[in-house]
Amino acid sequence: MKIYTRTGDGGKTNLLSGERVSKCHDRIDACGEIDELNSWIGVVLSALPADQTDLQRELRAIQSDLLDMGAFVATTAESSAAEGIIGPTAVRTAALESAIDQLDSSLDPLTRFILPGGSPASAWAHVSRTVCRRAERRVTAVRSQVEEKPEIFDETLQYLNRLSDYLFTLARYCNHIAAEPDQLWQPEENRC
Repeated sequence: MKIYTRTGDGGKTNLLSGERVSKCHDRIDACGEIDELNSWIGVVLSALPADQTDLQRELRAIQSDLLDMGAFVATTAESSAAEGIIGPTAVRTAALESAIDQLDSSLDPLTRFILPGGSPASAWAHVSRTVCRRAERRVTAVRSQVEEKPEIFDETLQYLNRLSDYLFTLARYCNHIAAEPDQLWQPEENRC
């Protein structure tokens, strides 16, 4: 099978459920943001120390969740293709919350705002966090256009919201394991 089909050369593509839509359709835009987020998480994985096997496994599970999410967003609920396609579940969101608590238990309490940066893995986790927030906004736009049962997107939005919290905590944890201090925000009067 060839990787190129030439069917998208005119600016249209197919949703997973088969509808032909513009490449700037809100669902395609949201899927693109989810895909970009997945790629940035791959960058975080590449920057993690080799001994962080639990984190690697956790991040790969998140990448799989994001592939499921992309399929869910790319499928209209009323299509026959929607049967069997689900987005993130409450169980997966709870797993993120548990992972946040686990990572946070190793960190000093956060008493000030921090700036993105520190170790390479931390910096990439912060980039991933901001892309996650953008993906959340795009999925929210899709949800706002769904007339019948927009609540089907609620668990997806909860997952993305929690994932951005996870990525923030992961960024701090990556600095911790690299013995890098968090980059603290300085009020204007204290800046050089």
